[in-house]
Amino acid sequence: AMPVDYGFRAGAGRLYQDHYGEIPKSVWELASLNFKHELDQMRHSFRHNPYYRELYARNPPKTLLAKAMANGLGKVDELLEKVGLLPELKPLPSWSPDALAEFDEIKDKLSKLTICNEAVARREAARIAADGDMEATPIAVKLPFLALCWVLDVVYDKRPIQKFWVLETVARIPYFAYISILHLYESLGFWRAGAELRKIHFAEEWNELHHLQIMESLGGDQAWFDRFLAEHAAVLYYWLLIAFYLVSPKVAYNFMQRVEHHAADTYCEFLESNRELLASIPPPVVALNYYRNQDLYLFDSFQTSSKASGVQRRPDCNTLLDVFINVRDDELEHVATMFAMQNEEIAKQLAIGRGSPGPEDHLTME
Repeated sequence: AMPVDYGFRAGAGRLYQDHYGEIPKSVWELASLNFKHELDQMRHSFRHNPYYRELYARNPPKTLLAKAMANGLGKVDELLEKVGLLPELKPLPSWSPDALAEFDEIKDKLSKLTICNEAVARREAARIAADGDMEATPIAVKLPFLALCWVLDVVYDKRPIQKFWVLETVARIPYFAYISILHLYESLGFWRAGAELRKIHFAEEWNELHHLQIMESLGGDQAWFDRFLAEHAAVLYYWLLIAFYLVSPKVAYNFMQRVEHHAADTYCEFLESNRELLASIPPPVVALNYYRNQDLYLFDSFQTSSKASGVQRRPDCNTLLDVFINVRDDELEHVATMFAMQNEEIAKQLAIGRGSPGPEDHLTME
């Protein structure tokens, strides 16, 4: 397994690490701790964070404002500390020479991973030309999808791991929105036949959470700006998907099918461009915990196409190449599930899983 974790939230804020499974503190304590953590990290990034030096080397600031921010914020922070407006910034923890060498070796490989936005667009266009586009999508639904794609392509050009982290942050949200509305309908007595859908959506959200944790362990959440953008976008898309689901669940599923299709195309292109390099990097611990877990109930719960074929997915997880192949295949499973939700095929599959007749076989009382 990968011996280090490059994520900003390594430790208590992550799965399978310190305090995993414990009950959280109050919202005020959590907010205060998070604010202090974010402030310290932002100050370190201004003054001596090598991640930002690498970022500026890849994408040099072009505007006067961007150049001023890149070069001047560290000096401003030092001045504010000197006059007592900010507390003294503690140095980052030191590493042993051996650990640092291993840390830098894998980090150097991760920094060489690439993705071409134009190639992803060509792959997406080829898929649509071969299979046809999805059912007509209202412009109010298509615009938020296109906006997400634009941000990912423009803001995260030449930064694939950060791009994937933002994508996975947003990709969890629709499933949470679907669960929220289904639970509300049950509580109000409007609709209780969707209880099993909640189980599927939770399994999908659990899967996306592990994708997110994988990208975090690779350093996808290191930059303060990336966290700020992704977390605020997640809140925005949550309420947007709540509105979509209230008006039309099929439209909400259509939106997510587009997102998952785009994610699958993006991961396909990424795999083709970086296959050899990915094969030389060990898998993160979180990936091993998920894909090699003895209890794969939640993993199996959203395997729509696998259930249809009668073959269980038991993916390999020996290298980072295996991990990204698994993530790509997971996204294709999400596509199949979202499609099944729209054409009501999911009800038949659930009935088969229970060993009971499908909905068309039930008599109705007039």
